[in-house]
Amino acid sequence: MKRNRWILSGVLLVLLVLVLLDQGTREGWRSVLGWAGSEAAAGKDGQSLAAMAAEGAPKPGTPSPSFSLTGLDGKRYDVGGKRDKPLLLNFWASWCDPCKEEAPELVKLADKYKDSLDVYGVNVTFYDKLDDAKAFVQNYGYTFPVLLDEKEKVYSQFNGVAFPTNVLIDENGIIQDVILGVISPEELEAKIKKLL
Repeated sequence: MKRNRWILSGVLLVLLVLVLLDQGTREGWRSVLGWAGSEAAAGKDGQSLAAMAAEGAPKPGTPSPSFSLTGLDGKRYDVGGKRDKPLLLNFWASWCDPCKEEAPELVKLADKYKDSLDVYGVNVTFYDKLDDAKAFVQNYGYTFPVLLDEKEKVYSQFNGVAFPTNVLIDENGIIQDVILGVISPEELEAKIKKLL
């Protein structure tokens, strides 16, 4: 619970800094709160807040960071380099409301594309509780492997800044897309089809 308060405090501090940088203008408030259209939601140089948040993260067209994590099933999962199938990595935490919103759709997509796409859920256990993560997986009926990032090392490799974060990786281990936050199921499926 204390970690959640620190995370919330950090988010509020970032929002305050963004507002101060925008000098509290009406458009600044609208862009910070996400109420504006794509033009107003962009920073002064035209860069979106999502793009600014992802700065420094592995980008589409670059190799995925390599890692190995243990799943809830006790198996070891490796990512990095060539693979048999493309991969959707989903970074999440059990307390995250957008993760809860996205969970049923992830299960549907994982089942629909199970022959042509691997889906790995990565619970950033450093910011979560293992029992809560297990209950989340049970509640939403996850059928795909759930890996445990207990020390936040993998999330840090991807410069994680938001839950959920989805990373689409092709068979050659190259990142094709990084999605911060929730998008519509149709948009996510279109991105998966493009990956396949």
